Amino acid sequence: MKNQLKGNALLMTTAIIWGTAFVAQKAGMDLLGPIAFNGIRTVVGALALVPVILIMNRKKKEKEPWNKTLIIGGICCGLALCAAGNVQQIGLYYTSVSHTGFITALYVVIVPLMGIFLKKRITPIMWCCVFASAVGLYLLCIPASGFGSVNIGDIIILVCAGCFAVHILVIDHFSPKVDGVKLSCIQFFVAGILSLIIMPIVDPALGHALPTFASVTGSWFTILYAGIMSCGVAYTLQVVGQKYTDPAIASMILCLESVFALIAGMIILGEMMSIREILGCAIMFAAIVIANLPVSTRQRN
Repeated sequence: MKNQLKGNALLMTTAIIWGTAFVAQKAGMDLLGPIAFNGIRTVVGALALVPVILIMNRKKKEKEPWNKTLIIGGICCGLALCAAGNVQQIGLYYTSVSHTGFITALYVVIVPLMGIFLKKRITPIMWCCVFASAVGLYLLCIPASGFGSVNIGDIIILVCAGCFAVHILVIDHFSPKVDGVKLSCIQFFVAGILSLIIMPIVDPALGHALPTFASVTGSWFTILYAGIMSCGVAYTLQVVGQKYTDPAIASMILCLESVFALIAGMIILGEMMSIREILGCAIMFAAIVIANLPVSTRQRN
């Protein structure tokens, strides 16, 4: 029981860090373009995992090699994460932290839908979750005035949720075969470096100036929080926490990420939501939790 409480506390901390990291991602674009910020913070996240790997290797009697499967898996996951992370960052520039948190979490429901192409059966409960998610998404994103007032950022974040669903499927393929922390470190390096490569093209096209030394140093806190805390610390806490608790409970706790994003957006950024939007969030959250219950928690960037 003591170990389970410890695991639950670590996972709750993970959810809090991930939820509040959306605020850091939003604030980080005050001085940096979305691709620049995402690229820098992802590389920082990869660097934060290096000491974790070194410490874990010291504790292991048999060290797992950096084999071909690990490298290929890291590259594939990194490509998927690069797409998902950058699309999310662009969408976050146009929409709120609360909307981003809940819409992104829909990847939990989208993953089983993509399983259709892999000839996997979807249960009736999952279909109900899909329907409920659609209803909640409509209430959250479609104003009473109709589709003409839809926020472009919400649409971009919905695409981001689809990208994260692909990322989850790629991780599910490689993670059982290799060390999870090393896989994550490689994917962060790949995603970050690739983002920095495309940054000079994408950010100016979106109307953002290229980063300067002043803009990077001026964003140091948001970069470190979104990089070290969200990628390095939270990921490590998730790995450790899931060892001590039931997968279903872990899933439910980690789903609170979207709730903490909502709370952080309101407290820190002063974001407000209508009753209609709150109802949509509640319906989506219920669908996400129920969709998580039958399956073990999957890894997240």
